[in-house]
Amino acid sequence: MTAAAGEERHGEGCGDRGDWGELVGAALLGTGRRRGSPRELLDAAAVHTLRRRAGLRPAEAAPRPRPAPADPRPEPPEPARRRLAQLLAGRAGAGAGSGRRGAAPDLAELLPQWLAAAGRHGYRAPAALLPALLDAARARSDLRPQALALAGPRGMWLAGLNPDWRFALRAGAGGGLPDPEDAAAVRQLWQEGLFAERAGLLGAVRARDPAAAVRLLASTWAAERAEDRLMFLDSLRVGLSAGDEPFLEAALDDRSRNVRATAAELLSALPQSALAGRMARRALACVGPDGVAPPAGCDAGMLRDGVAERPPAGRGERSWWLGQLVEAAPLSCWRDRFGGLDAAAVVALPMPGGEGWAEELHAAWCRAAVRQRDPEWAAALLGSPAAPTATAPGTASLAERARLLSVLPEGERAGWVARFVGAHGLSEAFQLLGACTVPWAGPLGRAVVDALDAAREAGGYPWSFSGVMGLAERCLDPAEADRLEALTAAAQPAADPGGTAGAGAYWAEAFQRLTATLRLRAAMLAELAPEPAV
Repeated sequence: MTAAAGEERHGEGCGDRGDWGELVGAALLGTGRRRGSPRELLDAAAVHTLRRRAGLRPAEAAPRPRPAPADPRPEPPEPARRRLAQLLAGRAGAGAGSGRRGAAPDLAELLPQWLAAAGRHGYRAPAALLPALLDAARARSDLRPQALALAGPRGMWLAGLNPDWRFALRAGAGGGLPDPEDAAAVRQLWQEGLFAERAGLLGAVRARDPAAAVRLLASTWAAERAEDRLMFLDSLRVGLSAGDEPFLEAALDDRSRNVRATAAELLSALPQSALAGRMARRALACVGPDGVAPPAGCDAGMLRDGVAERPPAGRGERSWWLGQLVEAAPLSCWRDRFGGLDAAAVVALPMPGGEGWAEELHAAWCRAAVRQRDPEWAAALLGSPAAPTATAPGTASLAERARLLSVLPEGERAGWVARFVGAHGLSEAFQLLGACTVPWAGPLGRAVVDALDAAREAGGYPWSFSGVMGLAERCLDPAEADRLEALTAAAQPAADPGGTAGAGAYWAEAFQRLTATLRLRAAMLAELAPEPAV
C-alpha cells in the first residue's frame, strides 16, 4: 500500500485529507466535530508529515568558515585546564547560594588571578573552553584584557562567528590589529578603522615605537574630532618622553581647551620641557624663603600653558592659579630656591606670611610628585606613617596618600603601609592597601593579619572590615595560610547551648574562608607551573 493510499483510507472523516491545515483544524476542534476518529487523524498526520519531509529541497550549503589560525603557545597543564573549567563554571563550593558567604572561597574572584598567572606563563586558552572564556569576558569587562589575551587569535576567530562576542573584535586584543611593522596595513586601518580599532592600533604602535605613534597621530591630527584628539593625546601618557615635546608643544595652540590642558599636563611631566621651564619661573616668583605671594592675574602666557583662569566654586582665584603653577613646575627647582635643602626639609619649612597658602602649596606639591613620578618628594610628603593623619606634612587625604604611595618603590610602599596599619589599624587602610603590589610583601601581610586578629580580640565583627577582608583574599601571600589557621582555632567560640552565633563564630568562619582561599590560590599557581620536559 502506498502512503497516498494509506492517507486516503485513514483520513476519511477528517475533511480534505490533502490539506495540512484541515488536519490541524481537526486536531484543535476535535475529531468528533469533523466526523473522524483520533486514530484516523493521527494516521493522516503521519502520512502528511512524511510527505512534507520527503518533499523538502535541501538548502544551498553556506560557505565553510575559514580555518582557525594557529596559536603556537602551549595549553596549560591538565590540572590547570580542569581548574579553569571549574572557575568558568562559577561553582562556589559548599555553602554557596545560601545568601551567606560561609567558609568556601569565592571562585569568581579567583578567575582574574588564574588568568593573570596563565598570562605570565605564556599559555593559550584550551580550545574547548574558548566559548566559556568569551562568555565570561562578555559578562565581566574587568576580565577582558587578560581573557582575550589568553584567547589569542583563535578566540578572535571564534568571536567573528558569534554576534554575542563582537566586543572581543572591538577590544582588539592584538588579534584584529595588523602588525605594527606592516606600514601599509597600519596606515589603512588608521585611516579607515573605527575609533576603538584606531585607539588600539595607536597603543600597539606606541608600545613598539613611540615616535612612530606620534607620526601616525600627526598624519591625521588636523582632521580629527576634538573628542578623538583628546583621547588619542591621552594615550601618549604611555611611553612619554622628550621626543614627544614638539608635538605636544604644538598642541598647546589647539582649538579645544581640553586638548590644550592635556598637552600642558603631559609637558609638565617632562621636567626638561620648555613648558616646565616657563612654569618654574612663574612658580619661583611666587614661592620662596621669604614666603608665598600668589600671582595677581592670569596672563595670556599662563592661559596658553594650560592654566585655567576660572576657579571652581569655593576657590579663590589667586589660590587656584598658584596651585596650577606649582604643580606644573619641576620639583627639582625648589632645592636651589631653598638653599640646597632636600625635599623633606623643604616640605617641613614654615612658610613666612604664607600660612593661608601652605595647604594649597603642599597639595600642589603632591600633584607634582605624582605627575613627575618623584619618589623622594612622595616620601617627604607622606611623612611618618605613625603620625596622625591630621598632622601629616603634605596632606591629610587618604586618596592623595594612596596616589603618593604609587610613586614609591614596591618594597618601600609595602613597608610604609605596614607601619601605618600597625599604628592606626585597618579602619583607614583600605585605600592605602589597594596601592600595594600583589601579593603583599611579608611584613605587610603579617601587619594585616595581626590587625585582623586585634580587631577580633577587641570584640569587633568581621563585616566591619569586609573591604580589607576581600583585599586580603586576593592579595595576601598564600604563605600566611598557616598563621590564619591558628587564628581560626583561637577564634572558635565555646559551645553555645542556645545555638546563637557570636562574633567569635563569625571571625572563625571569615578566617576559614580566608585560609581556604589562600590554599586554593597556592594550588592554582602550582597547577599552572609548566610540566617538566620528558
